[in-house]
Amino acid sequence: MNPRIVIIGGGTAGTITANRLSRVYGDDAAITVIDRDDRHVYQPGLLFLPFGLVDPNRLVRSRQAQLRAGINFRLGEVQRIDTEAERVMLAGGEEIPYDVLVIATGATLLPGETQGLTGPGWQERVFTFYTLEGATALRDALRGFDGGRLVINTVDMPIKCPVAPLEFSFLADWHFRERGIRDRVQIEYVTSLDGAFTKAVCNRELSGLLAGKDITVTTEFNTGEVDGTGGRLVSWDDREVNFDLLVTIPLHGGGEVIGSVPGLGDEIGFVRADRSTLQSSLSPNVFAIGDAADVPASKAGSVAHFEGETLVSNIQRFLRGEELEGSFDGHTNCFIETGFGRALLIDFNYETEPVPGLFPEPHIGPLRLLRESRLNHLGKLAFEWIYWNLLLPGRPLPGISDQMQLAGKQLNLLSTK
Repeated sequence: MNPRIVIIGGGTAGTITANRLSRVYGDDAAITVIDRDDRHVYQPGLLFLPFGLVDPNRLVRSRQAQLRAGINFRLGEVQRIDTEAERVMLAGGEEIPYDVLVIATGATLLPGETQGLTGPGWQERVFTFYTLEGATALRDALRGFDGGRLVINTVDMPIKCPVAPLEFSFLADWHFRERGIRDRVQIEYVTSLDGAFTKAVCNRELSGLLAGKDITVTTEFNTGEVDGTGGRLVSWDDREVNFDLLVTIPLHGGGEVIGSVPGLGDEIGFVRADRSTLQSSLSPNVFAIGDAADVPASKAGSVAHFEGETLVSNIQRFLRGEELEGSFDGHTNCFIETGFGRALLIDFNYETEPVPGLFPEPHIGPLRLLRESRLNHLGKLAFEWIYWNLLLPGRPLPGISDQMQLAGKQLNLLSTK
């Protein structure tokens, strides 16, 4: 009997996994992807939408259309996972059995968890660009914003694409300079972290860029309340930041269905999984990938891609009764837009933080790490084509290894941080 592999979630991670498994097994496995809708959003494009740099309709495609022929796409709401009976229960009572379950439910925005955030002012002077609807509404608000205090606030970590709030700050600076009103706009970046970024070398670079663009940074601000009427952010220790326009990145949590299985998820709903094998700590035939996993890697599309090879290999090993391979090293790679047609590129993993160097080839690049360049910006734009045509279909990215390469990186900077 062919193995039954069920994947909950048809986003980036779930689609990559399904297509890679299909390439490996062909007709020798029954692969099913379940999602509540057939609307796949290119999330990196949401960053550009508020500034009128992309049309929202361009960012959405059918989930089913991204899956290889032979993969079964089921439209439905997963209500419960029974790991003992090895079944997934859908709304309406249908049960789908599995031999291997892959949880790719992503991260869920929880704006209602912050007092006042979705109260008066929501979608009027308080917005998020982390959803298509929110980014579109923010675009309209920015068009009518002629001056005042713009605050970008990350309520708490973890979040999808941790550098996106910084990118928004940089693009906002560019946007208002292009409009000729930058002198009338105060931009403040408010974060719960103790710096602009969590890694020292990268933090120095990004902090310098923020200062150079006259963007104020407020650190260790743990948002407890949003007063949309009075235009105030209030921290748990009663500090206040005033705003005329607030761009918020709300709290994130795991998929709601994770809570249907005691012990499957952590306290905020992300699947407890081995950081190197991606196997669930609860059941040996359950795996997690992408934003759904509680592994200490960034919640970003590149991570799902790099995790994919480990996951698919380990599913094969599990089905053959072999020991799993702990090959995922936390590899993360992302472009950081800095405005004016320039961008940074960072490349890091569990053990090594972002440092300058060349990528992907250690001697010729052509991309420079942790340095602004026009070529990095073009790489960011090219990623949209790569996403739809290489990454989602589960094809290898030429010249880019799933594991981080140390060659070509200025690792000596790590000893002087």
